[in-house]
Amino acid sequence: MTVTRPVAGVGPVAGVLRDDPSEGISSTIAYKYDLVGASTAELGVLQAEAVALLRELIRIDTSNPPGHETPAARLLARYLEDNGVECELVSRDPARANLVARVPGRRSEAPSLMLLGHTDVVPAQPERWRRPPFAGELDDEGYVWGRGALDMKNEVATRAVATAVIARSGEPLDGDLVFVTVADEEDGTTGVGMSWLVHERPDMATAYVLNEGAGERLELADGRAVVTISVGEKAAAAVRITALGTPGHTSMPYDVVHAVPVLAQLIERLTRYRPRRRLLPATRALLEQLVGPIDEVDAALGQATALHPALKQLLEPLFSTTIAPTRLHGSDALNVLPGRASVDCDCRLLPGSTVDQLCEELELALGTDLPYELEVLDAPVGGTISSTDSALFHACADFLHATDPDAILLPTLCTGFTDSHYLRAAFGSVAYGFWPSFSTPYEVWSSTVHGHNERVHVDDLAHATAFQIAVCRALLKQTGP
Repeated sequence: MTVTRPVAGVGPVAGVLRDDPSEGISSTIAYKYDLVGASTAELGVLQAEAVALLRELIRIDTSNPPGHETPAARLLARYLEDNGVECELVSRDPARANLVARVPGRRSEAPSLMLLGHTDVVPAQPERWRRPPFAGELDDEGYVWGRGALDMKNEVATRAVATAVIARSGEPLDGDLVFVTVADEEDGTTGVGMSWLVHERPDMATAYVLNEGAGERLELADGRAVVTISVGEKAAAAVRITALGTPGHTSMPYDVVHAVPVLAQLIERLTRYRPRRRLLPATRALLEQLVGPIDEVDAALGQATALHPALKQLLEPLFSTTIAPTRLHGSDALNVLPGRASVDCDCRLLPGSTVDQLCEELELALGTDLPYELEVLDAPVGGTISSTDSALFHACADFLHATDPDAILLPTLCTGFTDSHYLRAAFGSVAYGFWPSFSTPYEVWSSTVHGHNERVHVDDLAHATAFQIAVCRALLKQTGP
């Protein structure tokens, strides 16, 4: 392990951030600024600070693989240290540092809060983008462009600014505020990020965690508006299905049942199969909030998904296992008909599901008339849920009520995997995915995260910064002398 103590010899914030923070910003924010004790003008300064920090983070290419997140961690450490925050870089690989920063509270027994993010991003194809993916450009419509603008350097920047605001205010806190960014969230297989950090640094445990996962605002067909908050996630497991056949020479391919055509049939069956649906307490509550009492899950899900085009994509995976064929393996030689050919599948399981249940679903999908072998490559990881009966959930709901009183906070599950699982499993933390946004359309979120032309509106950076400051104060504020 490598631990780097505070970075010396760094100038003020202007020396860390490349651009004039007010460059090109035209804010149209309209909500109650007293939530963060700031005027409209003061909140505009926070917006400019978040925009400038985000643009600098985007300019650091942390595409994973290979990651190389240490420069991003150092940028954040310098920014936070300039604002009086204690920082450490903690790494198993010096090129892939995690950042742990802390604003200490007065009482060790008081509830504590972690603002969590990751600094790695998925790779980009610059030739497919309308603007360079690692330039951090700000356009005339108020969008910051770049890989990570929505996943999740936007959240990292606003959480860093919120932490800096709390620290430089000098206001007394009861519980600790901990800011953490990790490497290798997007891939998660190298053991340098959160899966390693929870064991290496158990002292970073907090009662509550804010992470990525939700925050979209959707206007429903019945006139209601909902804002999603992720309270849990599915588990991930990898499975290999190997088709069996007769090997031979490619010059005589007819009347030989080799493995590739068998595999093609098996894959087609996987893509057609729909695993059996079942309700969890969390997903029952989700459906009931959208459509009322449930008599039959398929009918209720159909009613719910009709309320907004996005809900089919967001909701349907939450009621069953999903099976996604991804990687193929065939012959090692072009002129050999293989006797074995396989496909690796990324399977996402409902919380509480077992490997036996997954294998049962796969056997139902594949049938019994074709020869194949089934191998579980990776046991399920994830599948944890946090209760909504918590001070953090209530703080999120209070902010939403104050800033968007007509909207409903809708607890949901994340269809993917986040580092929240490791914190729930290791420390029992109550962890939610929530970064409320209202100016970046859902269509931009759904089409550009891990895609081309990723971008975020600057007003969402201000809104999210205000939210995180408000939650920090609600959970950690002084309660007595």
